[in-house]
Amino acid sequence: MDIATLIGIVVAFGMILYGILIGSPLKLFWDTPSAFIVFGGTIGVILINYPLRDVFGLFGVVRNAFFPHKYEPQHLIPTFVDFATKARREGILALEAAAAGLKDPFFRQGLELVIDGLEPQAIRDILESEIEHIEQRHRRGTDVLSSIGQFAPAIGMIGTLVGLVQMLQSMSDPSSIGPAMAVALMTTFYGAFIANLLALPMAGKLTARSVEESLLKGMIIEGIMSISAGDNPRVVERKLHAYLSPEMREGASSKDKE
Repeated sequence: MDIATLIGIVVAFGMILYGILIGSPLKLFWDTPSAFIVFGGTIGVILINYPLRDVFGLFGVVRNAFFPHKYEPQHLIPTFVDFATKARREGILALEAAAAGLKDPFFRQGLELVIDGLEPQAIRDILESEIEHIEQRHRRGTDVLSSIGQFAPAIGMIGTLVGLVQMLQSMSDPSSIGPAMAVALMTTFYGAFIANLLALPMAGKLTARSVEESLLKGMIIEGIMSISAGDNPRVVERKLHAYLSPEMREGASSKDKE
């Protein structure tokens, strides 16, 4: 589990809840008509804006915000160095067994393309196309969350207008002004709450995760192309180090020395 996501949600919700409880009872911040307008309206416009499969796929996208894949690119470098060494000594076909044992399907696919003897440019084109399709799938999920972040405040403003109209039509009845004002204010609150505490932060985190995965796959392509070209293992290592931060490079070097 991503502890940062969990801590962020607990802190954000906790501080807002604490601020509410200091000044007033929590029940004052629940208004059923406002909830129907904002939550129901947001769901409705998302269904209008996206295919049903993308909306249902949102559950998996949200899960990835809490349970991400762990990427450790520095641990791939010794593997590529070993593969490059074996390929130079025994030939590229000697990597067949190693390719079959790889857990990463992208890495396995790239190595199999090299073993099959495809031209380097064809290998690069296939793998880069795969990355592009992965990024498109990721964008669909983050786009849905970003749209929720855009639509929820707008639906909240619509609810505010509804509440103001109701209030202005019943100015002669003081007892009806309070409920109408509650709708006017609470819809704006709910819309801002959904957008800024949930949808937009999760979209930002998932975008960062997508960039991280694309960087890892770019590193794999570079290693695959180096093996295909028959590069010296040390050259392979130096090329792949370019994809690591200074801290990761130190960690990878320490592991190699061990």
